[in-house]
Amino acid sequence: MTTVDTGTAARTARPTKIRWWVIVVLFVFYTINCIDRASLSVALPTISAEFLLEPAVQGIILSAFFWTYCLFQIPGGLAADKFGPRRVIGIAAVIWGSFTALAGLAVNAVMLVLSRLGLGAFEAPYMPSANKLVTRWLPAKHRATGVTLIDSGAPLGSAFGALVVTGLITATGSWRWSFIIIGLATVLIGIGVVLFIRNHSSEHPLVNRAEEALIRSGEKAETPQEEAPGMSRATVFWMVIGRMGWAMVFWGLVTWGPTYLSQARGLDLAAMGFATFLIFLCGAAGEILSGILADALQKRMTPNRAFKLLFGGSGALSLIALGFLPFVSDAGTAVTLLCIGVFFNLFGGLYWTIPGRLAKPERVGVVGGVMNFAGTSAGIVVPIVAGLLVQFTGGYTAVLVYLAVCAAIYLIGSLSIDFEGRGVRKAVAHA
Repeated sequence: MTTVDTGTAARTARPTKIRWWVIVVLFVFYTINCIDRASLSVALPTISAEFLLEPAVQGIILSAFFWTYCLFQIPGGLAADKFGPRRVIGIAAVIWGSFTALAGLAVNAVMLVLSRLGLGAFEAPYMPSANKLVTRWLPAKHRATGVTLIDSGAPLGSAFGALVVTGLITATGSWRWSFIIIGLATVLIGIGVVLFIRNHSSEHPLVNRAEEALIRSGEKAETPQEEAPGMSRATVFWMVIGRMGWAMVFWGLVTWGPTYLSQARGLDLAAMGFATFLIFLCGAAGEILSGILADALQKRMTPNRAFKLLFGGSGALSLIALGFLPFVSDAGTAVTLLCIGVFFNLFGGLYWTIPGRLAKPERVGVVGGVMNFAGTSAGIVVPIVAGLLVQFTGGYTAVLVYLAVCAAIYLIGSLSIDFEGRGVRKAVAHA
């Protein structure tokens, strides 16, 4: 009678690849998530003409999403820690999809604001939850790639959102149907996502023992997550400042970019939609590349040096691109500069590696919430500031200067972060 060593079998069997399918599913759904939030920016020139909205009022409507998106970041992270990311994502998706659909029934600016408030509240827990899933599904050496792939759904959602929304408006003859169709599709897809993902790889019926062993294999070779150093006050401070500077640039371009291309550069609806697609497609490519580079560079240099090299290049090159924009008159050149600026700005998606790298495991969700709270609070401010600058200066030059200053803040904040937790380790060693 032959006996089988199950431990040996687990080690020699070919690992399944469900971990990467989970990451891809989270990435695709975050892309859809961001199509929902970007839909208003693309449809706003049409809506503004129907409702006779001034730039300052448009800014308030664009900002409204971030009021609740910001407010619910930390509660969303706490909910992911307490109830599990899978449950939180499932409940949130059904509700935020419903609010997207309800926006199609709006008859005035107030109803648009209310729909955006609901959308923001229930989209808020997604990235803290997804970030927690990354720490559970991927070994440490692949987490930068995983989290930046998921977060690249933000620019990609803005890119495809431009094509989807303009296409639906053209096909149906109404901006309202675009919101209704996108919202209902989100609900259905969200249910499918929850049926596939699990809180832990050990809970998934399609994961074999070899893949489970592979996922856990890096924990002994690298710093175990349970021994994560924690975060000093200085690291938290600079993380917040850097994230806010980055988010001012990104959300400024997401919310006002389509209107800028339409009004300042004279692009019609189809051309504006295609240009917006190109710009944020470049951003998605930049973010995915940043994760691959981060994982590769950490094999050749210290994490501190690797991340500061990437963030330094990101901040400097996005600053340069934005700085040149007011001095070009050709629309094609302006779109090219925006493509370059957004490509490098989206290296800022690497911020999502910070909670998993430095925070204690039971605090990853809430630290991600704090970080995204900083970014989304910037999202509250920038649409209103941009709207006021456009209304009172009569153009977009002041807005572009403002975004360039924000890019400089992102650069300074990012270069000041301790990506290895050395300060905390020294404090513990001397305690």
